[in-house]
Amino acid sequence: MTILHTTRLRLEPFGEHHLDGLHEMNRRPEVMRYISGQPETREQTSAGIARVQRCWAAWGTSWWAFIELNGGRVAGAGCIQHLRQEAAIPADLERLRSNPLEVGWRLHPDFWHQGLASEAAARMAAFAFENLAAAELLAVRHPDNIDSSRVMDRLGMRYRGLEPWYGTTLATHVLSREEWQRPHPLPGEA
Repeated sequence: MTILHTTRLRLEPFGEHHLDGLHEMNRRPEVMRYISGQPETREQTSAGIARVQRCWAAWGTSWWAFIELNGGRVAGAGCIQHLRQEAAIPADLERLRSNPLEVGWRLHPDFWHQGLASEAAARMAAFAFENLAAAELLAVRHPDNIDSSRVMDRLGMRYRGLEPWYGTTLATHVLSREEWQRPHPLPGEA
């Protein structure tokens, strides 16, 4: 499992030691508004960590906890993972390997509007293109989630339209390897 670094964050693959910080974020309605629409219970966050660990073992990528370097708090979470059209993750993770890779993120509200989502997303995108040899990277969002759309724009992603992902219809953005390799500033690159 790979640890990534940015100027202000350390991205650590989900582990049980992240449970308190991840749950503190995922229990907040404003964080989950565009994701599931419901705050998570501690048990749901714990089950999510177990699912993520299974994905890391199968694919060599999944979700990271964003640890702020100054205070050591969980500032957010983000992923490079295989998209899926169905809502539930299948038992056979190999089935998803042919699906496109997704970059995704969420932040604790204490860390909103500080550029951390863009900083972490740029580092995760670099990991996908450089370490996983991704040909393209997708990002999906609830159509009303304008803040995520802005992060996608800063990454250089293009809006592709509404598409079926995770059992619903989501705004889909795409970035090709060629577009990524063009000179562009990377927020918080380290």
